[in-house]
Amino acid sequence: MFGIDKIYWVFINSVTSFIFLFIISKLLGKKQIAQLEFIDYAVGISLGSIAAEWAADFDSPFYFYAISMAIYFFLALAVALIGRKTRFFKKLFKGKPVTLVYEGRIVYGGLVKSKIDVNDLLSMLREKGFFDVNDVAYAIFETSGKLSVLPKGEKRPVVIEDLNGQSAPAAKLTNTLIADGEVSYSGLREIAKDEAWLYKTLGIQEEQDLKNVILATYDEENKQVLAHYKEIAP
Repeated sequence: MFGIDKIYWVFINSVTSFIFLFIISKLLGKKQIAQLEFIDYAVGISLGSIAAEWAADFDSPFYFYAISMAIYFFLALAVALIGRKTRFFKKLFKGKPVTLVYEGRIVYGGLVKSKIDVNDLLSMLREKGFFDVNDVAYAIFETSGKLSVLPKGEKRPVVIEDLNGQSAPAAKLTNTLIADGEVSYSGLREIAKDEAWLYKTLGIQEEQDLKNVILATYDEENKQVLAHYKEIAP
């Protein structure tokens, strides 16, 4: 027979697991939850797990699971209401946008804070239609997990009226030479250069200095290397 003490522990376990899941979802970062907010993510997987246990457990009374799910519902509702009323809790629960590109430069601290690497950033930029990070003035990683991008003035989308009857310039993929401190030898082969040339161009004295380079690409039109370093910050 299940008594009040059992129901008490259902309450305690629900609250503690709610807090634990919230902390874990925050640590995982926005990338892990796509468009869901942290609380939505924690409550969603919790309710799903409880429902699964409810369906498969024939020993415990059903109201244990009903009570537990109700507790999660009211906790999530309380968090939503508190978040609307108080700026501090809104920031705590929902987080805040993180700048990944600032005035055309990659913000290494933003990558670390968002728990993504430069390849993730490049992938998200490509999804937005930007195949060269050097075409981007600002990139903001939103609390929803989406990337907002503001292109440089000269790189804004071109319409027919802008061309005055001229044909559009041919599109080219960006040639990556260094990504996350690792040399791309295939990129060097594409431009018929070697590692020594790359070191000299960037002023790198030893291999260890590569770790300070987040991204380096080759501008074919201007014949120059464009590099982004870890110390760059807004």
